[in-house]
Formats: sequence, C-alpha cells, structure tokens
Amino acid sequence: MIDTRRRAQPRGKPQVIDGVALPGPVERVVKGIILTVACALVILPFVGIISTSLATPEQVTQAGGFVFLPTGIDLGAYRMIFAGGVVTQALWISVLVTSVGTAISLALTTTLGWALSRRGAFGVRAMLLLVLVSLLFNPGIIPSYLVVQQLGLLDSLWALIIPTSVSAFNVVVVRAFFVRLPHEIIDSARIDGASEWQLFTRIGLPLSKPVLAVVGLFYGVGYWNAFFNALLYMSDASKWPLQLVLRTFVVDGTQLGGQDLGIDAGALPPQTSLQMAILVVSVVPVLLVYPFLQRHFAQGMLTGAVKG
Repeated sequence: MIDTRRRAQPRGKPQVIDGVALPGPVERVVKGIILTVACALVILPFVGIISTSLATPEQVTQAGGFVFLPTGIDLGAYRMIFAGGVVTQALWISVLVTSVGTAISLALTTTLGWALSRRGAFGVRAMLLLVLVSLLFNPGIIPSYLVVQQLGLLDSLWALIIPTSVSAFNVVVVRAFFVRLPHEIIDSARIDGASEWQLFTRIGLPLSKPVLAVVGLFYGVGYWNAFFNALLYMSDASKWPLQLVLRTFVVDGTQLGGQDLGIDAGALPPQTSLQMAILVVSVVPVLLVYPFLQRHFAQGMLTGAVKG
C-alpha cells in the first residue's frame, strides 16, 4: 500500500505539498503586513468620505472639512442633494443613459461577435480586420465631434450613448467566447433546420451568460463613469450626467448654491459634506452591482479571451 501520510520535513527547509513550497512564517507575516497596509490605503479614504458626508455641520466645521470618525450622524447633505435640484436630475440622467446604453451596447456587441465567429461567412475576415484596426487607431476628438455634430446629436442624450455603443475589445472577447462553443451542438441544431437567428438566440446567448455579465458590467461602468463626452457634446446643464456634476462641484470646487439644489440657500450644510455626499452617490451603485457579477469574471473573461 502507498503511504499517503505527509512526511516530516527537515528543519530549516520549506514545507512542500504537491511540489509547491509553502511560505515560511516570516514570509507569511510580511505578506500579511503588506496586504493589510494595501487594504487600509484603499478602504480608509472611502471611510473618511462616508464619515464626512454623515457628520454634523458643527463637526465638519471644527475639523476643517474632513471628518474620519463622526460623533453624530446627520443626513442633511443627502436630503439636500435629493431635494430635486441639479444632482437629482443628473442622477436620473445617468441611470437612463447607463441602462439604455448598456442594453444597446450588449445587443450590438453580441450580434457582431456572433457574426464574426461564423467562420467562412461572407465578409467576416474584412469585418474582423476592421474591428482589430479600430483597437489600434483612435479617430481623435475633433473628428468625433464633427461626426456627432453632423448627425445632429449635440445637446442630446444620444450623444452620450451612440459614440461609445460598441467597444472593439469587448467584441473580440465575445467573439472568442462564441468561437469556443461546441460545434457539435450548433451543427446538430442546423441539421434540425434551425436558422442562424435561432442558433444565436437559443444556443449562443443562453451559453454566453458569463461573458455577457462581464461585458455588461464593463459597459455599465463605462457609461456610469463617463463625463468627457458630456463635457464635449452637452452645453445644456440640465442634461448633464452625474459624473459631470461631480467634476464641476467636487473636482473643480464650484460652490453648490440653493438654486442648484432647489432649496433655501440659508439652510445649506457645509460644502464639504455636500461634495462627499455626491461622491458617495456616484460610487455606491457600482459597488452594489459588482459583487453579483464578480463570480463570472474568471469564466467570462479569462477563458473566453485566452483560448479564443
């Protein structure tokens, strides 16, 4: 019989399990310290932002604008930004642009990825080459602006969706995933009389949920965080998305007045509290969605991209 018991390792030598040397005590302690410091550098600033947005006006004033551990909780900053002013309107615009844009982008990306994965179809090689070339060469800001202007999309929410509706990188990832689908299933369905559209909707899409979740998250985060297109194409402040409002009132330091929030200017909390509350509102939606899609990353991205 084979002795499966772990053999004692000589002192001074690292322990080896299945051919892999385990780290020693000193190495584990060093790694633990490094990971703890890295996590603290990521978490502590966000904790300070949330604390400042929830702190009382008196404590924010006494602390000079940034509170790490509030002694009391005041939701006045959040009530102000959700009172129906520019922040509330920008939030609804961002939600609309993100939901509609993600849906359109997924539809275009999946159909294009499926078409490019059909080897031997007419024009596939030329279209794939065009997609790959677009990864290397960017048209630039001025040509993009002229195209949007000629299409009559200036000061339109479609200007925030159409120019970025298809990402060549995401198309390549989706195509690689479709290429890996078992050909036996597709061939048997084609023999049974299934059309190309039926192959796509009944076989391709149901089997591609992991990659769709990952690509959908990429598109959603891209639309949610985008502000540069709004800065270029939107001169009407009533159509600004949340990220452009965030840039204007937080990054640039523009003061939020009562007319911006739709309330009495005399009842405003400190500007720092308002700015931190806007920052929290802009970050929390992504943090809430990411945990539900994170488990698809390994299967959707690595498998589809490496073996495609």
